[in-house]
Amino acid sequence: MAFALLTSVPPVFGLYTSFFPVLIYSLLGTGRHLSTGTFAVLSLMTGSVVERLVPDPLAGNLSEIEREQLEARRVGAAAAVAFGSGALMLAMFALQLGVLSTFLSEPVVKALTSGAALHVLVSQLPSLLGLSLPRQIGCFSLFKTLAAVLTALARSSPAELTISALSLALLVPVKELNVRFRDRLPTPIPGEVVMVLLASVLCFASSLDTRYNVQVVGVLPGGFPQPLFPTLDELPRILADSLPIALVTFAVSTSLASIYADKYSYTIDPNQELFAHGVSNLISSLFSCFPNSATLATTSLLVDAGGNTQLAGLFSCIVVLAVLLWLGPFFYYLPKAVWMVTWVAVVTLNVDLGLAVGVVVSMMTVVCRTQRVQCLALGLAEGTELYRPLRESHKLLQVPGLCILSYPTPLYFATRGQFRHILEWHLGLGERGKQSPKLGSLPDKGVEPIRVVVLDFSGISFADAAGAREVVQLTRRCQDAGICLLLAQCNALVLETLTRAGLLERMTPEQLFVSVQDAAAHALERLKPTGPKICTVWV
Repeated sequence: MAFALLTSVPPVFGLYTSFFPVLIYSLLGTGRHLSTGTFAVLSLMTGSVVERLVPDPLAGNLSEIEREQLEARRVGAAAAVAFGSGALMLAMFALQLGVLSTFLSEPVVKALTSGAALHVLVSQLPSLLGLSLPRQIGCFSLFKTLAAVLTALARSSPAELTISALSLALLVPVKELNVRFRDRLPTPIPGEVVMVLLASVLCFASSLDTRYNVQVVGVLPGGFPQPLFPTLDELPRILADSLPIALVTFAVSTSLASIYADKYSYTIDPNQELFAHGVSNLISSLFSCFPNSATLATTSLLVDAGGNTQLAGLFSCIVVLAVLLWLGPFFYYLPKAVWMVTWVAVVTLNVDLGLAVGVVVSMMTVVCRTQRVQCLALGLAEGTELYRPLRESHKLLQVPGLCILSYPTPLYFATRGQFRHILEWHLGLGERGKQSPKLGSLPDKGVEPIRVVVLDFSGISFADAAGAREVVQLTRRCQDAGICLLLAQCNALVLETLTRAGLLERMTPEQLFVSVQDAAAHALERLKPTGPKICTVWV
């Protein structure tokens, strides 16, 4: 119900969103330990969309009918966002875009969820202090909200402030006890349940809602809403907002599922996760649910409680079902100030922009690292057949006239210039060969000129057309300089790309080896002083 308030819809819709999506994901998802439903980040993002599209029903002198109409429009807008994000995830599933999960590193997701904390906390300050303030949206909304709260602080409600303080005084110690004595407690202490019960009884017995104007949850309609197709008129306006919500849903859910899958030694299917969450959001939107995803806090609680399969989600559905059918009236006197959501959000920008920045920076970090990789010269460890980087030891053997190089990074358009520069320098090719590279070890200029070079391609996981052309051009330049070029440990995909670029028009299959040891042995045979040998070339 607290997440529904974050979404700017009535509390009961939080219960709906904690029932239908959980039920659907339990049947379709691959994350055994994943708990789905309401999630603070998505609620905050959806709430910003709702606030932008539909005016606040409590603002201005509106009649009861007008307020109900605006409230219904808000529910429809939130459901339309869920419908749009679900449709987009199903489109991503149809295009098999689950591979995008490789760009969602665990640090990015942790940064997203931990950085978003302050937004959720600040967004709850008006309710904690009993202030009726309009929600701030857009960039820097956190600071705008803080400024509004500080300005209106003198109008805060002492009663709601007291309730908030007492709730925190109960919750914080209980959570600390649960963490410290997790191994000794048969089950976690249900501090939240106790707090809800005590607050409801206190409000009812003291008539805090009428005497001190304390905001309460109010009536929770029993049963389920009638299925209703979201208003298509809203879809064009919210489709752009649905995309970041779909991406955040996929990012958080897939990353969280992967973390627990790795921990408990099973695998998930990212494309199936797209399908499960897409269907979950699409179908649940027909029952007036707002966007949903995997949830960090409840997943952790589920694992701590011993949940190991999707059946745990079905049991939580039973609890929510009991509230919807029978226990709803008991929450009437629950003060809204009791709700305090765990830290989750991006501090300066909105959550969607924060995720975009995080992914872009993560990808740029990978690109930068490939630009800083060192090309390593290898030598033979005495008494073995192993070739190790020369910089690791002075006892490695080097054969005059033979150069063995390892280039441990993908060879593509962004690294081809570095590849050309470093190889020219190591082999002394052209004018650039006279310059020293910034990376790698320095060759000894006093040794015999290089006659054979072995390139260890085991570290090149992939190559594009631009990178492959660099290898072909290097082969041509080696031929012109009288250097025999041998390739070792080139994987099938890279070799296929090199072949399409015309590599086998410049060298024979006999110059390709499955290991550095085989290539070095062939090179040693060529360097024996039994007469001049040349490298066979196909023209």
